[in-house]
Amino acid sequence: MRHFVTLGNRIRIGFRGRVADERSDQLRLTGAQIASVAAGNALEFYDFVTYTFFAAQIGRALFPGDELHSLLFSLATFGVGFLTRPLGGLIIGRMADRRGRKPAMILTFTMMGVAMTGLALTPSYSAVGILAPILAVAFRLLQGFSLGGEVGPNIAYLMEAAPRGRRALFISLNFASADFAVLVAGLVGFGLSSALSGPQLESWGWRVAFLLGATIVPFGLRLRRTLVETLPQEQVGDDSSLRPVVLLASAGLLIIAGATISNYTLDYLTTYAQSTLHMAVPTAFAATVILGFIGVVGDLTGGLLSDRFGPRRVLILPWVLLIVSIVPVFAILNDTRTPTALLGSTAILTVFHILGSSPATIHFAEALPPRVRAGGIGIVYALAIAMFGGTTQLFETLLIRWTGNPIAPAWYMMAAVAVALIGALFIPEQSRKGRSSSAST
Repeated sequence: MRHFVTLGNRIRIGFRGRVADERSDQLRLTGAQIASVAAGNALEFYDFVTYTFFAAQIGRALFPGDELHSLLFSLATFGVGFLTRPLGGLIIGRMADRRGRKPAMILTFTMMGVAMTGLALTPSYSAVGILAPILAVAFRLLQGFSLGGEVGPNIAYLMEAAPRGRRALFISLNFASADFAVLVAGLVGFGLSSALSGPQLESWGWRVAFLLGATIVPFGLRLRRTLVETLPQEQVGDDSSLRPVVLLASAGLLIIAGATISNYTLDYLTTYAQSTLHMAVPTAFAATVILGFIGVVGDLTGGLLSDRFGPRRVLILPWVLLIVSIVPVFAILNDTRTPTALLGSTAILTVFHILGSSPATIHFAEALPPRVRAGGIGIVYALAIAMFGGTTQLFETLLIRWTGNPIAPAWYMMAAVAVALIGALFIPEQSRKGRSSSAST
């Protein structure tokens, strides 16, 4: 969070927020306000990534069975949170396109706080029996609904608040906030796993990680209430032909689905290093710190390059390099199984992933008209996440077990990125003039 406050205070970016594309009155977003918008996506990824990191400990605390079955139950519950994302993306996204971005973002952030705190305080299975997994599933469903509704209004707001020539950079703040949250989650996980014993980590250590994230909710809500609405009033209720939007949404679904599988495979490296490569827990979390740091820098770099050259031109080379390097990198990691190999593999794959994924998502967002921008981004993102985000890590765990091949996740990730690249190429590149005008019309 401090990272984005600092960035915002340096930029002190002004935006023109009057309706009907009237830009005569320039308003200013403070660094704290910029951070409050980015905080929703940051909290989303902090929560979901933290759950992934502590999946084994959560499984032993809240679910019955031996170590393997409790882990599978835990990962399945992680996936349950994705089922309600499309519903949240549809309902809250349409709310943002009709009533405004601001009320939608306030609602989703409130629900996030309730769900995240509730999961952290869920009693263990040994204390309340079957009620523990029931409560865990219920909070994951609420969490998924709120997070599904957060993304669309968040990206739409940042896009509409951006000054001319800086739209991609503003949108990239959304992605950078997610990777910053991964960095923070990695640091928290590394600290807790280094300081606590195994039983302590299983009993209450993972709960501390969730509660630390929930502490930003009250501050974020207070700042979000000070935001100025960016939705042009004449766009409200505009239900003109959506046929072109359906075609864009189909291509966007390929982009975000592929990027999601790639992203969650990289997040899975923490669990993969522990369960498959049998590496020490602090070493696994150190890889996550690398993942988060490179992600933040790469997202902002991708935004700047997209503003300069156009996102479609920027995304192609990194994704091609990612496609050809995934399997060899996984093979080397599996053969060596050293901390250096894990950190190096994470760094290489993350650079290529981020420099392709961020511009690709920007490319899709810029192509959508304002009348369906928040809802379109929200529902496409939520569908992709629901279908692939919640299943990627569970499927890859089972894939290794079914095939007996520890590098099987690499083939899955490679195919996903190839499909995403095809989707990105189906969306025509906008001219600089078109990109500038579409943000506010």
